[in-house]
Amino acid sequence: MLAAHEQWSVGHFNASELDQFRAIVEACKEAGAPAFVGTSESEREHLGLAEAVALRDTFRKEYDIPIFLNADHTKSVEAAKKAIDAGYDSVHIDLSKSSLEENIKGTREVVEYTKQKSKHRKSKVIVEGEVGYLVTDSSKVYKERIEIPQGSLTKPEEAERFVKETGVEFFAPVVGNLHGIAANEPNIDFKRIRDIRTVLPENIGLVLHGGSGIPDEQVRAAVRAGIAVVHINTELRVAFTDALRKSLSEHLDEVAMYKLDEAAGDAMGKTVIDKLKLLGSENRI
Repeated sequence: MLAAHEQWSVGHFNASELDQFRAIVEACKEAGAPAFVGTSESEREHLGLAEAVALRDTFRKEYDIPIFLNADHTKSVEAAKKAIDAGYDSVHIDLSKSSLEENIKGTREVVEYTKQKSKHRKSKVIVEGEVGYLVTDSSKVYKERIEIPQGSLTKPEEAERFVKETGVEFFAPVVGNLHGIAANEPNIDFKRIRDIRTVLPENIGLVLHGGSGIPDEQVRAAVRAGIAVVHINTELRVAFTDALRKSLSEHLDEVAMYKLDEAAGDAMGKTVIDKLKLLGSENRI
C-alpha cells in the first residue's frame, strides 16, 4: 500500500444521511484527500444500498475526487454479496466472532464472489477481512472504563494464515482498539501492528477500526507502524448530534430541518478535516 509505505493513512468515515455524506465529501475536497465513505449494516438499512451507491456516483462527478464506498462490518456472506451486487467499491466481511476456520471459509467465499463480479465491472471490488474481535459498539460513548481482553487481540500467525487462505486485499487486526469512545484512553499495541505487518505481503493494506477516541500521537504511531486506513465514526456522530441539539435548542420556532441541521453538517465536516490532517492525507490527490 502506497499510503503505508509513505507513512500516511487514508481516512474512512461513516455516513447514514445525505447531509453527512456531503459533509464528508466536501471536507475531502477542501483537504485534497482521498477517502472511504462507509456504511455499516444498520446504516445501509437506513440509507439504502442503491441510494448510497447513487450518492457516491453523484458526489464523485460533482466534486471530482476519489471517494470509495465501503460496506463496513458486514456480518454475513449474504449481506456482503448484496452490497457487491449494489455496486459498492469494497466490502468488509466481519466474521471475527466465528471460529478462525469459519471466518476463513466465509471470507474466501466473498473473495471468490467478487472475482466473478469484477469481470463485469470497470473496477475491482476490494475485500477486507478481520481476525480478533472488537468488544464495544460504535454507537456509544461509554462512561465506564473498557478493558480489552487479551484473547480478543489478533495473533500474527493467525493473520498470516487468514490472508494467505482467503485472498483478501485489506486486513483489520485488533490491537487494543475499540468501537465507540471509552472513559479510558485506548492503549494501542504498536509492536503487534509491526509484527502483523512483517508477516503479511506488502500489498495487503492494514486497517485500524475504532479510530475515535484514540489520542493523536497513538494514531500517528499506528500509521508509522504500518496502518494504511483508519476508521472514524463515533467522533463524527458526536460532532453531528451535539451541533444538532444546540441548533434545536437555540431555534425553537424553526421547523425547516435543512436549516436546523446545517450546523451539524459543518461540525462533522470540521472533524473530518481535522482527522485528514492527523492522518497526513492532505493534498494527496
